[in-house]
Amino acid sequence: MASATAATTPATQPHPQPQPSHGYFVPGFYVEDHTIDVPLDWDDESKGTISVFYRIITAVDKRDEDLPLLLHLQGGPGGKGQRPMPGDTWLTEATKTYRVIMPDQRGTGRSTPVDGTRIARFGDAQAAADYLSHFLADSIVRDFEYLRVTRFGGRRWTTIGQSYGGFLTLTYLSLYPHSLGACMTMGGIPGVPPCADEVYRHTYPRAAAKTRLFYERYPQDEKIVADVADYLAGNDVRLPNGDPFSVSRLQSIGAVFGMGTGFDQIHWLFDEAFTPDGRLSDTFLYQSLARSSNADSPLYWTLQEFIYGNDDSGPMNWSAERELGNHPEFATDHRPLMFFGEMTFRWMFDEISALRPFKPAVELLMQRRHWPRIYDEDVLARNEVPLQSLVYFDDLYVDSGIQLRTLGKIGNAKAWVTNEYQHNGIQSPGVFTHLNRLITERGGALR
Repeated sequence: MASATAATTPATQPHPQPQPSHGYFVPGFYVEDHTIDVPLDWDDESKGTISVFYRIITAVDKRDEDLPLLLHLQGGPGGKGQRPMPGDTWLTEATKTYRVIMPDQRGTGRSTPVDGTRIARFGDAQAAADYLSHFLADSIVRDFEYLRVTRFGGRRWTTIGQSYGGFLTLTYLSLYPHSLGACMTMGGIPGVPPCADEVYRHTYPRAAAKTRLFYERYPQDEKIVADVADYLAGNDVRLPNGDPFSVSRLQSIGAVFGMGTGFDQIHWLFDEAFTPDGRLSDTFLYQSLARSSNADSPLYWTLQEFIYGNDDSGPMNWSAERELGNHPEFATDHRPLMFFGEMTFRWMFDEISALRPFKPAVELLMQRRHWPRIYDEDVLARNEVPLQSLVYFDDLYVDSGIQLRTLGKIGNAKAWVTNEYQHNGIQSPGVFTHLNRLITERGGALR
């Protein structure tokens, strides 16, 4: 992969427009759908192409205006772009001043998808592993840079990165800083250099703390959760699609605790856990399946640990699972039952049908020692692009201490630190407006 200093981009052109598209309206927004073909392997284009889908979203009354460009970097990994919905808070605020580019990252959504059926067709674990290795940050950012040059004439844009989108932001700043006018991130600055083992040493205590807060808010749920876990441990329970429903899978449902209404969602899930005759209810089983099937985002757990691979960082070797041994409070028979955060485990690729075809390839990737260079510490230290990061102090998923440590090593980077919001705080009214004002006051606005 080309180093940051070697990356080049054609000269910019004045405010070009993307290719024509038949637009349509979502209440409050004007939307255009586009697709662009990119190489599967940017270092060997003979391996063929895949498609990347993206939307252009503007306010209805501004669709003909010449607005600055805002590229949305979706969270994940393996997350598709946000779908515009009527009344969407941050998108409504953003489209007052920007033309928002909302891609489906390669392998997700309406881009060429990667799912279990596709992976099973390889019939060879190494070939599947090699294929999956092309769906990480280096390839994603090179897709977006190609999009910027070919569809937007090389015009610089601002980026806004949610969660994993912040990881992508640092890759973009490492590879193509000259392409960016400004960058905003929300809950998504990684360690540089990244270290998966350090991440999970921090994650387990935070997940335990979130679980205790959940039981403090809903003390009646401590017994209900324990009763469900005991029932699963003592019976061969199957989810509606035939997957086994283990206590570990139950624990994984708590990954939503880092979101604003996460506690409430899980409380109401358990509110209807049992039928009057003592069985687990159909509604509980169906909702539990929906929360844990990964059918909509099979790359999420598949790639979860590999986002920490950088240069010669070595093998992940099931980092979260190794760290689990240091936290007996997460044992399936411990009471009160603790819920996991963002942790990938081997059992997922046995018990979750959407993930089973990925298991042989994931096992190989877990032992991979050499990774693309996605962060250039020297380039980041000399960075001149305004970077404004929203750091959630009590973030379940991305440790605030790691975020602040990294930001302290990046040139022209500033942090807005708050415990007022959870990981999806950008959806709260006024958060985007304030974040954008902070970056604009530093000269980050583009025309």
